[in-house]
Amino acid sequence: MLSTADVFRFKTEGFLVLEDVVPLSLRSRIEAEYTGLLDALYAGWVLEGLLPEPDGLDFWGKLRTAYEAGCDWFQPMDISLPGDTIHAETPMHFGPAVFDLVTCPEILDVVQSLIGPEITSNPIQHIRIKPPAPSLRDGEIRAHITRTDWHQDRGVGHAEADRTDIITVWIAMTDATVENGCLQVIPRSHDRMLPHCPKVQTAIADDFIEEAAAIPLPVRAGGVVLLHPLTPHASLPNGTDAFRWSFDLRYNVTGQPTGRAHFPEFVARSAANPETELTNWREWRQMWRDARARLATEPHIPIHRWQSDAPFCA
Repeated sequence: MLSTADVFRFKTEGFLVLEDVVPLSLRSRIEAEYTGLLDALYAGWVLEGLLPEPDGLDFWGKLRTAYEAGCDWFQPMDISLPGDTIHAETPMHFGPAVFDLVTCPEILDVVQSLIGPEITSNPIQHIRIKPPAPSLRDGEIRAHITRTDWHQDRGVGHAEADRTDIITVWIAMTDATVENGCLQVIPRSHDRMLPHCPKVQTAIADDFIEEAAAIPLPVRAGGVVLLHPLTPHASLPNGTDAFRWSFDLRYNVTGQPTGRAHFPEFVARSAANPETELTNWREWRQMWRDARARLATEPHIPIHRWQSDAPFCA
């Protein structure tokens, strides 16, 4: 649980950096789960003639080789469906180790200190494995691959959740440094929703923030960054020769809108009704499979609400 001083700091600054939250044993299981996933993806691309035999490449070497060859590992590794058109076979990852991360007691303890003990796992969640900037393909715009533009997390959900109590938990799987593209925030600026525009990504409209006031938030592997949903934040570019790996998860008070109602939510913790907590990762996987099957047959639902012809975007 957070101390009174930590809670005060979060409410005042709009963010909080905590080291050593996610146990090493869990991070090791996640790494093993993703290593197996990438091995299977890579073997398939070899059979298709898209990649050469790995010849002893490790996890990071396979990621780099696949990315440079144009093989998309991002969506198969992500823990959410995409914002564009969803098909019956759109890939995503929903394994037991990731489920244990989403329901990690140490993370839920921190979240409970901020929003109380009735906690829902919000479906706006992603993995972010960012290649070195020099390796990026020309025209790469995906926020989960390249740098992320300035935005507020409330701004990338639907308006129905504008009054929802939400916390973002950004989890470092590798050390996040200024050099490899850690988060940056503008402290004490979480007092109102700012207009967003569909730029390269959905981003805060021009001239609404003072970027000179931004501070970087380096954190070691296993640490987390907590963000208020109105805190403007972005990521720096990865200027190193190595990948940077993180997850970002969200949690909200149970019963409040998630901001992405067409994706599945579940009760991660409940003091009042503990029997409602989801504890089986296979049920979580089935929720996403059912959502995918349903959404593949329905008209596309945009995940963002901002239009390019809005007054601040024209």
